[in-house]
Amino acid sequence: MTRPPLHSWDLDFEEAVHLQLRLRELLSLTWDERPVQVIGGVDVSFPGDRALAAIVLMSFPALKPLTAVTADAPLSFPYVPGLLSFREGPAVLAAWEKLSLKPDLLLFDGQGIAHPRGMGIASQMGLWLELPTIGVAKSRLYGRHAPVGARAGEWSELFDERDPHRVIGAALRTREKTNPVFVSPGHLIDLQHALTFVMACCRGYRLPEPNRWAHKICAGAQLPGEGELLRG
Repeated sequence: MTRPPLHSWDLDFEEAVHLQLRLRELLSLTWDERPVQVIGGVDVSFPGDRALAAIVLMSFPALKPLTAVTADAPLSFPYVPGLLSFREGPAVLAAWEKLSLKPDLLLFDGQGIAHPRGMGIASQMGLWLELPTIGVAKSRLYGRHAPVGARAGEWSELFDERDPHRVIGAALRTREKTNPVFVSPGHLIDLQHALTFVMACCRGYRLPEPNRWAHKICAGAQLPGEGELLRG
């Protein structure tokens, strides 16, 4: 890393919780209208006693595949819902260091501020990387929402369970007849722009293409060439 480390990863449960509460005060949830030409998707799997992270980069808005990297790291933190970033973060940072091309925006398979302490992996990694990040989770961790419309692109606000007037994300229908995904700002972005970017990255599947391919790369697939993506 060119900047000082944000924090140590060698923490116990109570230290990790207190760290999340401190880090959430550092988040910025506004969009600065920066140009986005390269967008990335991040996914993490857990083969054996290690975390394996994949980062896939695509051009935006064309979503042409550009590159994919993977890296692994030992698992040093137990599985605790709400603290998964402490299992996944070191592997994500190791993969990030392998990228010769850096993205303008990252989509994470996980939560942003839609988290009991407002600090999901998209938020925590956004602070580490000083980059706009969005959480795109396949399941709800925290918050309440009304039913989501049936058409792709329809969404319902996700409200904080302790503050029912505070919006922390959205349940977004990305494809008809499939369950919604849960989108929340990570860092350096607001909800409306997060929703716009996620939908702009969807090509008929439930997950946006950078995340869908990051998941496939974690499972051993190869990033397709130009023109092959929609058949993947």
